[in-house]
Amino acid sequence: MIYLDNAATSHPKPEAVYARMDRFARHVGANPGRGGHRLAIEAEATLAATRRALADLFGGRDPNRVVFTLNTTDALNMAMKGLLVPGDHVVTTVLEHNSVSRPLARLEQEGAITVTRLQPRDGGVIDPGEVASSIDERTRLVAVAHAGNVLGTVQPIEEIGAMVRERERFFLVDAAQSGGVIPIDVGRQCIDLLAFSGHKGLLGPAGTGGLYVGDRVTLRAWREGGTGGDSARAVQPEEFPHCLEAGTPNTAGIAALGEAVRYVTERGVSALALHEERLARRLWEQLEPDDRFILHGRRPDGSSRTGVISLDMKGRPASEVEAILDTSFDIAVRGGLHCAPGTHRFEGTFPEGTVRVSPGPFNTEADIDALVSALREIAGDLS
Repeated sequence: MIYLDNAATSHPKPEAVYARMDRFARHVGANPGRGGHRLAIEAEATLAATRRALADLFGGRDPNRVVFTLNTTDALNMAMKGLLVPGDHVVTTVLEHNSVSRPLARLEQEGAITVTRLQPRDGGVIDPGEVASSIDERTRLVAVAHAGNVLGTVQPIEEIGAMVRERERFFLVDAAQSGGVIPIDVGRQCIDLLAFSGHKGLLGPAGTGGLYVGDRVTLRAWREGGTGGDSARAVQPEEFPHCLEAGTPNTAGIAALGEAVRYVTERGVSALALHEERLARRLWEQLEPDDRFILHGRRPDGSSRTGVISLDMKGRPASEVEAILDTSFDIAVRGGLHCAPGTHRFEGTFPEGTVRVSPGPFNTEADIDALVSALREIAGDLS
């Protein structure tokens, strides 16, 4: 099968990632910090090495402030619910994934917070000046997705971060679609909280992700329980990372994530992004002249968007196109709303959604050409 759904999860993974997970599970497999025997010590060292690799990748100064989570959704909930208090105001956008919009909507419905949701300009870009003008005396948090999972638009987070920092508020960046795809430096970009996925652009296994917590931020514990190192305290330890990590972690997954980060680092985030952008541009250039298709967002240009392409085929709903590509052509894409209904309302594709094509590092030009041929054949059946 030709897999073009990497925005949901990357597939396949680098071979070294599979090997590392298997080796750890078979030959280490112990619970980190839950004993002084050598296997537990090796497991703890593996987690520490992955923290260091992630901190280096994202420009973090303290690896212990990299907190392992189940995924980006877990990290975002940890950040928002651990930071916000009743009476707070949040600035965000209509483009956010449900992992941001739903927790905020729930807190808003309960009367705990108020939320300002900014509309983007053409192409899905948020104006940093509008972010600045929306901050008031009650604002505690600005939450923005670095890259969209529908339009692929990359937001100017460095400009936004500088404005937020100048006003002494906190800046949360959803890097689910940008971690491992776009260079990130939490210091230079004034990011206080960075939520990232381990299983998308970082090419690690499912069930991995993380939250980088800057030293300006204190969060209430998202979950509480065993940490292994200090069992005597009545409440969760205050030290990082244990204050936000309770219970047995996904040790084999985190070991494999460390191998994946090494793979991404050695090949270079920019080089991997360029490969995906070239494939997206090849798709765009072949379909743009064909009036049977509608392409959404900005044309791929290597700087303002990722390799995600959303498209519509005139006369067929996105879900039907997805199903035909799967069953008749062995091509995997995603059709629908992609957990981002606000983006589709902005783009005018709600409620049907779009066909989303998201190439990854192991896709080729031949994969794109096969997709284009299949789409044209499906569209030809309508004439």
